[in-house]
Amino acid sequence: MYILLALIGACALGIAAHFAVPGRELRGVALTPAIATAVSAIAYTGLQWLGLAEDNILLWLASVLGAVVVAAIATALIVAIRRRTDAEAKAALGI
Repeated sequence: MYILLALIGACALGIAAHFAVPGRELRGVALTPAIATAVSAIAYTGLQWLGLAEDNILLWLASVLGAVVVAAIATALIVAIRRRTDAEAKAALGI
């Protein structure tokens, strides 16, 4: 049940990261929170399998804050790729 707290926290902070990372017009509103939530689920589950208990601060830092950092970096990379491919498409079309 504690995984729900990590997922909700990562999703909420992912929403904040959506507004913090520039280039919102080039991506969907749910992209960053979805990445943060998925990474949080993977991190929480993986660390639980490695033996970290719910009272371990590393579990919470990795699954909440670490997931948001990964989501922000992934979003910035996606925006950079989108800008580059859009510029290439415009150049190919002569716009």
